[in-house]
Amino acid sequence: MNAAFIVGIALLAQAKGFPEARNAAKSPEETVKSMKVPEGFVVQVYAAEPEVHQPIALQFDDRGRLWVAEMYSYPVWKAEGNDRLLIFEDTDGDGRADKRTVFTDKLNCVSGFALGFGGVWVGSNPHFLFIPDKDGDDKPDGDPVVLLDGWGHQDMHELLNSFTWGPDGWLYGCHGIYTLSKVGKPGTPDADRIPLNGAVWRYHPTRHVFEVVAEGSSNPWGIDFNDWGQAFITACVIPHLYHVILGARYHRQSGNHYNLYAYEDLKTIADHVHWGGGKWSDSREKTPSHNLAGGGHAHCGALVYLGDAFPKSYRNTLLMNNIHGNRTNNDILERKGSGYVGKHGKDFLVSEDEWFRGLSLRSGPDGAVYVSDWYDKLACHQQKPQDRTNGRVYRVSYGGSKPPKVDLAKQKSDELVRLQLHENDWYVRAARRLLQERGPDPAVDAALSAILRDNPDDTRKLRALWALHATGGLKEGQALAQLSSPHEYVRAWTIQLAAEDRDVSTDVLARWAAMAKDDPSPVVRLYLASAIQRLPAASRWAVLEGLLAHIEDGEDANLPVMYWYAVEPLVAQDAPKALALAAKCKIPKVREFIARRAASK
Repeated sequence: MNAAFIVGIALLAQAKGFPEARNAAKSPEETVKSMKVPEGFVVQVYAAEPEVHQPIALQFDDRGRLWVAEMYSYPVWKAEGNDRLLIFEDTDGDGRADKRTVFTDKLNCVSGFALGFGGVWVGSNPHFLFIPDKDGDDKPDGDPVVLLDGWGHQDMHELLNSFTWGPDGWLYGCHGIYTLSKVGKPGTPDADRIPLNGAVWRYHPTRHVFEVVAEGSSNPWGIDFNDWGQAFITACVIPHLYHVILGARYHRQSGNHYNLYAYEDLKTIADHVHWGGGKWSDSREKTPSHNLAGGGHAHCGALVYLGDAFPKSYRNTLLMNNIHGNRTNNDILERKGSGYVGKHGKDFLVSEDEWFRGLSLRSGPDGAVYVSDWYDKLACHQQKPQDRTNGRVYRVSYGGSKPPKVDLAKQKSDELVRLQLHENDWYVRAARRLLQERGPDPAVDAALSAILRDNPDDTRKLRALWALHATGGLKEGQALAQLSSPHEYVRAWTIQLAAEDRDVSTDVLARWAAMAKDDPSPVVRLYLASAIQRLPAASRWAVLEGLLAHIEDGEDANLPVMYWYAVEPLVAQDAPKALALAAKCKIPKVREFIARRAASK
């Protein structure tokens, strides 16, 4: 897939045209009045023009303040711009911002950002930047530092986006399929850069390591994690929902995987689409069938609700904005085999204002959901400058919840450890990141280890495990013990964390080989298949022999394909040994792929 093809696709989308909103613009208050939400929920205007324009991304800081990225540069890339990062604060607790601070107004092409480690991490094509603010005075300490460059901008809809701190201490993000990037630290030779399109990526904030987590999909613009650390992305055009697995390759809207021997990729977990049949492009039209099904094919933002203010039925369900449908969809995530199925939930928010263009979704310390609204007559792909004076942020609350006063950075480390047990995961994530920033601490290790050992809830054990790892407190002996945990996700995550540096001890590898043979959990086997992809080919054989003996995995949505991804390099390295492995393999698809790959040499 080349740049000319990408440009052609973009021009085709422009030529076909997209419907414009049929109604006139409304005031922010009128737009809110047009919104329908389930009983008990309330929508408020948190911020609106002229205080905010073109909000493309939202983040909460440790003080509960909402940061907003404004993207004025869309849809025309330029080397210098006036995109801004703003800070909004609700000082009187009435649910509407009454204080606004401009952090910076000299950025270009801002498509995502995150807060932490003494500054702001910003996607600003072609750069991935860090803007220092160590003293936290809301003023940059100096010029932005370019950490990575080579990010493409061939399609201004498909840039690096959706910055989200993962439970493992990495910063995760997404990248669209019609933009080609070759990423590396400044000065990295082209041959040593990491190519990506259609991908989930991650960056470690202290080790400064960048890597691709998974490849494929279309234009993923939204990633989030559930209570068990399972990640999900939302996408456009092709089916909209994917369970993110380390080392996976997903159904692509276009083009080929970088590894031509992938042979097969993983598919959507959704058992539905959000339009009423026919071509995806037809779903832009306003018809009763499309409206009933969910509004259209273009999704933006992903939020797994883990707050403490909504009814319990919303926890671990996924919210996503539907741009053509002027609404927020809700998918129900149900376990199946090693992964999940996304069921069609009732729409969470529907606006009668056709200018409503929801993008980012965040939940804060109040447990409410905040929705950014690009607010535009045109939905997308209108490749020309247009009105840049619109923009809103809405607050969706339940039962009268009020924003609390918080400042987690001022709390002692033992208090941050206790927040790992908080019902609202905003506190858990923010406290874990602050503990990671503070670094190793024996007292923190002991307190987290006690939670891991004594708390009966597997989600709380996981929180302790993640925090121990992020702070450098998880030792190999402790990790080996967790491989015998009665909780499958604890065993699984222990495997992934051990493989993070792409090097494991012989003791760990021996345990993995035994688990591959005997562990009853398909989740654990999935994590083993991911982990061994990070190891040298010679270290994989024993683990694979155990995994491929599980005949029951043959019909799983993920396992046969993930097993193949781990096996594939071995075939080129030692075809006779790989064919001998195939002779013992109980999974037909993997046997077929081994033979096919061996014949292609």
